[in-house]
Amino acid sequence: AAKKIPPPSLLMTVLLTDDKIKFSSGRAQLTEQAGRELDQLVAKLKADNQPVFVEIQGHTDATGSDVFNQQLGLKRAEAVRLHLARAGLPLARMATISYGESAPLADNNTRDGRTTNRRVQLIVMR
Repeated sequence: AAKKIPPPSLLMTVLLTDDKIKFSSGRAQLTEQAGRELDQLVAKLKADNQPVFVEIQGHTDATGSDVFNQQLGLKRAEAVRLHLARAGLPLARMATISYGESAPLADNNTRDGRTTNRRVQLIVMR
């Protein structure tokens, strides 16, 4: 009898918001602090020594056009993906997606809200 492969299960969700990643409005560059946060995640995943798949979701605030924000969200997700790859996570085990401004966590009418919405979320599945 063939061995049944279990469906993927959620291992963890990591939310990287401005307080850790510090995306400037309209920018996708990672700061040194963001790199350290991502390096800690890679170290944890390597220590667990389990095959994982990471979905990297890019989000923006509502400043700018829908098209610009969709592209910016993807650039942010790609910046994280490239950092994780350089740190040793296989590219084949990662995917990026942009939600642009379509999934806010906070009100885009306030500065704090816009800051909260500029984020990358990592979904780690086993």
